[in-house]
Amino acid sequence: MKKKPSGRRSEKYILIILSIIFTFLYFGFLLPFRGIPFNAQRHGNPPLTPPWALECWLWEDDSNTAGRVDSLLDGYAKHDIPVGTILLDSPWSLRYNDFETDTVLYPKPDEWFKKLQDKGYRVVLWMTSMINSGNKDTRIRKDDEWFGKAAGNGFVAGNGDQIRWWKGRGGFIDYTSPEAIKWWRGMQQKVFDYGIDGWKLDGTATLFYTLLGPVPLFYKTTSKGLLTTRQYMDHYYRDEYAHGLSQNPEFITLVRAIDRGYHPEGFAPIDAAPVTWVGDQKHTWESTGTTSDEDRKNSDIAMDGIDGIELAISNIMKSAKLGYNVIGSDIAGFSGSDIPPRLYIRWAQFSTFCGLFLNGGHGERALWKRSQQELDIIRKFSWLHTELIPYMYSYTVTAHAGGAVLQRPVKGKYHYLFGDDFLVIPIYKDQLSTTINLPEGNWRYFFDDKETLIGPERFSREFPLEEFPVFIKEGAIVPLDVKRTYTRLGNETHEGYVTWLVYPGRDNQFTLYHPDKTGSSTIELKTDGESVKLNLIDMKKPSVFTIHLEKQPAGVTFNDAELTDSTDIRFDPVRCKLIVWIRGIKDGALVIRK
Repeated sequence: MKKKPSGRRSEKYILIILSIIFTFLYFGFLLPFRGIPFNAQRHGNPPLTPPWALECWLWEDDSNTAGRVDSLLDGYAKHDIPVGTILLDSPWSLRYNDFETDTVLYPKPDEWFKKLQDKGYRVVLWMTSMINSGNKDTRIRKDDEWFGKAAGNGFVAGNGDQIRWWKGRGGFIDYTSPEAIKWWRGMQQKVFDYGIDGWKLDGTATLFYTLLGPVPLFYKTTSKGLLTTRQYMDHYYRDEYAHGLSQNPEFITLVRAIDRGYHPEGFAPIDAAPVTWVGDQKHTWESTGTTSDEDRKNSDIAMDGIDGIELAISNIMKSAKLGYNVIGSDIAGFSGSDIPPRLYIRWAQFSTFCGLFLNGGHGERALWKRSQQELDIIRKFSWLHTELIPYMYSYTVTAHAGGAVLQRPVKGKYHYLFGDDFLVIPIYKDQLSTTINLPEGNWRYFFDDKETLIGPERFSREFPLEEFPVFIKEGAIVPLDVKRTYTRLGNETHEGYVTWLVYPGRDNQFTLYHPDKTGSSTIELKTDGESVKLNLIDMKKPSVFTIHLEKQPAGVTFNDAELTDSTDIRFDPVRCKLIVWIRGIKDGALVIRK
């Protein structure tokens, strides 16, 4: 006869069965642990992301000192690499989330923050929802008294429960308690008074659950009763964003969109996600599906990220499908000791065609200390991303109103539209060749646009490191802010003008929402066998039109007046471009006779 299982074995079987049941309920969403999944009512429209957040970001996570930040910013300025925002990741405070600047790492913070602002930089600080008794790498490593006082006052959810997380040990601030939030906001006011521009809200809210043995129950007790994990996550992201906006009308939060299957409905609510990133990835290429010993030891990887650029691309595509708008990733990956040069280049090129250009993490970020090739190429693509801000900002306005988001996946592995006019195919392998699935329509390769490509078509081709698989559709109207020569889309004389890149071939129109908030301007494109006509409506700035033409036109008029002055009109036969300057703020019709 078979022996009956022992009591210990029976308990083990019961726990396994319970685990299976709860896992099924969790992933099947049969119980409301995370609110109502896949419910559009949970998400609103994307916020109106301010234009400054679309500029290039910079950060490092090896030194975390004011001296290192100053050195990086001085070097980027010296080598003419654009930076708009500096992100200070952890550690910058005495304890995690006491919002007290560590003056050993960042001496005289009031003066230092003001100096950054005077130079035109925006500053974003890392924070989480945790109140810690033990801290991994801040100056104050252990402070049971500080935590105990907060817990004793009822500020910690779960009746003062603590967990171990990747930055130490602590409990969750109770967002339902007015007294707790008054204390929390009072501490934050110190850095708001410095004039900070945003928070990087790291992903601790996903850990808000109660363990029943090995089984997670996705709720905790709060001052208002039981709160689900999903409800707490939404409090975290919405409440911190709303309070930031009350301090600064252009405040942003950098939040998680989606980067694992555990939250298929998304991390932050879309209406509280002005800027999102996916993380954390290694300095590697395509996914291997395995975890190395180095990965297991790296407790800084909050979300168990084990792979590189392919994982980032995949998660950005998933985030875009959900409706997040301004999305990015840590360029070259967050973790690891050395960044392969070709990986750094390809990741920067991919990020050029994302809403967020986030250059940072571990590894050497001083490009002038790396190879000359990396410096030259990444500088060029950093400026291209900066030039695209008027185009990108227009999509933040339309997405905020319920229209199309900036990135939209299409047929083809990791293929996506960037706005309506660009097709982008990220390179996720260390090779020059990749396969293109060109959609229907007439397209041109953006970095050598003389040839018309007719879709649908599938083909493979090589892309040198100086270029990237980006195609632009005929009929495209792309507003740019050009100030340099690196991208060959203009030069320093274009500063103060809107540079309009136009590819005739089909009728189209584009409404530019000006990043300086002066209103909108619309260009209508009409093409026939005899002429190309551009109707200029509600122009707010002088303009430079760069129009793709196969040959020199027979004539050009603006409001029926012939343009002949070589300073206002020029045809470049090598690049097949007609350049027309409209030096005043003028509405009207620009007509190019073929």
